[in-house]
Amino acid sequence: MLTPLDIHNKEFKHGFRGYNEEEVDEFLDQVVKDYETLYRENIDLKETVERLNGKLEHYQHMENTLHSTLVIAQETAEEVKLNAKKETELIIKEAEIRAQGMVDEAFAKVRRLTGEYEDLQKQSQIFRTRLRTLLQAQMDMLNNAKEEDEN
Repeated sequence: MLTPLDIHNKEFKHGFRGYNEEEVDEFLDQVVKDYETLYRENIDLKETVERLNGKLEHYQHMENTLHSTLVIAQETAEEVKLNAKKETELIIKEAEIRAQGMVDEAFAKVRRLTGEYEDLQKQSQIFRTRLRTLLQAQMDMLNNAKEEDEN
């Protein structure tokens, strides 16, 4: 991947009737500045995606743990049921309500994080499209300038 330093250090050979060196240097300085900004933003976006993926995995782990906890609670309830059926039924209902609330909360957080992740993907795609458009416009400009110089 091209880095801002690669652009900054790029040197062009001088040719007969070559480009104005000062203009090329000024342009490259602007490209380096803009590319460095985009490069840093891309790194920040990648870090945000990684952070959000970590949170998503955490909530998925929580969901699995809650599911396992619920299964264990149901097995335990069956054993206790022999000794105190009415008390056990009350405990199970309360545990299910709390567990469902926690599961609902976890699902809501997962949906929210998924939405944020999708937004980041959209922003990343927009960024890439804009960068591609910018680079294509620059290439077209350079090609046009080259064709004009050849004529």
